[in-house]
Amino acid sequence: MRVAIMGSGNGGTAAAFEWAQAGHEVSMWDFEQFDANIAAIAAAGSIEGRVKFEGTAPVRYAGHDLDRALEGAELVLIVGPAYAHEAMGEALRGKLSEDAAYCVLPSSCNGAVVLKQALGLDLMDDTYVIGETHTLPYGCRLVAPGIVRVTTRVLDGLFVAALPSSRTPELLTKLQVVWPQAEAAKNVLQTTLQNGNPVLHPAIMLLNASRIENTGGDFLFYTEGVTLASARLMEAVEGERQELGRVLGIDIVRDPELGLRQGYVSEATYLKGYNDGIGFAKSQAPKTLDFRYLTEDVPYGLVFMSELARQCDVPTPAIDTVISMASIILDVDFRAAGKRLPKDLGFADLTLEQVRGL
Repeated sequence: MRVAIMGSGNGGTAAAFEWAQAGHEVSMWDFEQFDANIAAIAAAGSIEGRVKFEGTAPVRYAGHDLDRALEGAELVLIVGPAYAHEAMGEALRGKLSEDAAYCVLPSSCNGAVVLKQALGLDLMDDTYVIGETHTLPYGCRLVAPGIVRVTTRVLDGLFVAALPSSRTPELLTKLQVVWPQAEAAKNVLQTTLQNGNPVLHPAIMLLNASRIENTGGDFLFYTEGVTLASARLMEAVEGERQELGRVLGIDIVRDPELGLRQGYVSEATYLKGYNDGIGFAKSQAPKTLDFRYLTEDVPYGLVFMSELARQCDVPTPAIDTVISMASIILDVDFRAAGKRLPKDLGFADLTLEQVRGL
């Protein structure tokens, strides 16, 4: 299969390595301002993998010519942070093929919806196979240009949905060629709400704010940063997320339970699970509070959950408290700056039954 990867960061490079090492023809593309990793891969003609991934994997093309990267692609993985989805969709506009499937990896809160908007497509347009996963299949970091370290790989529970969900089977079939652990979600609201980052990251950041400021993040984020207090806050946010899912007809799996399936933790609890979890053991805390654990997970994740919950008459006192605290300590009105509100995504005018039918 020919696979095109849009995005050359940690996740994009790990995905390119795995699909290439599995014998597929892989191309990589990124914007010109992100040149270092692309240039190193282009020069070597391959990616080097470490820890869980070992050896080298050949890359057919790495560069900034999107037409060349997309040539003959049957699967296109759009891999990047939430704020990149719109720009990637605009770059892809007018270049879609009905023979290919397009997957935002990961959703990071309605990635497939934002992609379709940027492509100029209606929400329920089913001309193309466009969808998302709820998470990256890896814990990974670039250690140098062209070299990716993968410390954990999701063993089970990689949720996938297309928009509309009638096309999920086609997307799933292509992804399972290399990711047999992928499974169908009910719809893109499940893949969006199942993303655990907004549940975990902001709670730990807020209850370790002074420590981050005093030490510059010189501690292990999960092993040392998760205490009984932060575990309780995570669980409170989790409970509200699950209740929202219940009202929407979606079964949201508690994050530590999903982490147990995925191989990240050995115990399905918020305290010991994250303190001792192999998938989190060496994760350093951010050096500053002005980091995506707050600046992405709050405005893109929690604000969306809170606003959708209001639409569904689900109270969210814990989520709202986290949004308010993050806004105060970073001096940013995250609710006013919400990046993906239901009204912006086309959900606000839908009935509950229509939302369930996505």
